[in-house]
Amino acid sequence: MDDRAGPSRPLKVPAGRMSRLARLGGLTAGVAGTMALQALGDVARGTRPEARRLLMTPGNLRRVADELARMRGAAMKVGQILSMDAGELLPPELAGILARLRDQAHVMPPSQLKQALTGAWGPDWQRAFRQFDVRPVAAASIGQVHRATLKDGRTLAIKVQYPGIAQSIDSDVANVGALVRLSGLVPKGLDLALYLEEARRQLHEETDYLREGAQMERFAALLDGSATFAVPRFHADWSGRSVLAMDFMAGRPIESVAALDADGRNRVMAALVDLALREVFAFGVVQSDPNFANYLHNADTGRIVLLDFGAVRDLDGGVTQAYRDLLRAGLAGDAGGVQAAARDLGLIAGGPFDPRILRMIAQVLDAIGADRFDFADRTLVRQLNAEGMALADAGYAPPPVPMDVLYIQRKLGGLFLLGSRLEARLSLREIIAPYL
Repeated sequence: MDDRAGPSRPLKVPAGRMSRLARLGGLTAGVAGTMALQALGDVARGTRPEARRLLMTPGNLRRVADELARMRGAAMKVGQILSMDAGELLPPELAGILARLRDQAHVMPPSQLKQALTGAWGPDWQRAFRQFDVRPVAAASIGQVHRATLKDGRTLAIKVQYPGIAQSIDSDVANVGALVRLSGLVPKGLDLALYLEEARRQLHEETDYLREGAQMERFAALLDGSATFAVPRFHADWSGRSVLAMDFMAGRPIESVAALDADGRNRVMAALVDLALREVFAFGVVQSDPNFANYLHNADTGRIVLLDFGAVRDLDGGVTQAYRDLLRAGLAGDAGGVQAAARDLGLIAGGPFDPRILRMIAQVLDAIGADRFDFADRTLVRQLNAEGMALADAGYAPPPVPMDVLYIQRKLGGLFLLGSRLEARLSLREIIAPYL
């Protein structure tokens, strides 16, 4: 969907459920075996084995990240989800393994691609196309995107799901969960099962491309007439559960906005922040995947192209109201109101760590309420990271919160990272005010 160089080298996706099970099981067993041998060496030298050091060897780091990237699908996606959703409370070593997966993606070789398309469209599909570019323009954890032109003149972006991905979700999630637990680095009391179950549910939704097409049409209707945003048109006649056809939209990676002047960078970032607020407070539905690749910037029109609607989620009205209450109280300096809203969101639960959590929330709200929020200033992030790790070391585990909260936080966290990349400076208070 953009004009940057294509993704990484072709590498066949393990498609059979048993072959994927064997690869992930073998990875877990291999890492465990390596850790056991290293532990025996420690014992022989009279030192106490430490799980963190045993796992975080360069060899194990490469082995875990490379194999999950090769597997793609749920194996890769669950690592991405965990690194975004729980990253602030995971030790940096484990978060580092998972975060590497956000930047790795291989592609299917042409033979496997043709097999997938034949399974979706039948053996004569090529007769309908004037041109089909075998080299993908984008690749991610669940599928890859190709540019193609039909003989009727339509130029499409065709997203093709990796074979076997949908059928292997449950076993992949279970095996990755076992690998993460093996690390011994998950904070005690953190209910990993909640994250894994949500990852499993989300992945089943994301592999249904007909559902994604319907959400694409939904957002196109919500943003109809927008001079700022563009949504590709869904083409149902060439779409199915494993193939998604849409208009090919021209644009550059959203990170290219960093080359604009300060006004241009701020204008794009302000539009994205405003859209996120509209999704939460006006639409009641959020596109929750914060991946930068889900946005393009068309320098000719100045519009932002929105891509990938697989992670769209309808929000509970009670959660959105609690967020509105939190922002309203925070910007008004109402500490009691902030505490009440934080309790409604499940961020505090009447425990000994609550005052520290409330201080962290207050830091964020104070920064939002300033005349200008400087996304490039990492001071706040460093403070929050340090406090989060101190809480984890003290035995804190986050209480179970509504999943909608995690999705909203994931969206906002992704926007913060993009704002940092673009070095934007905005009056967030002014952008937020109309929604309160």
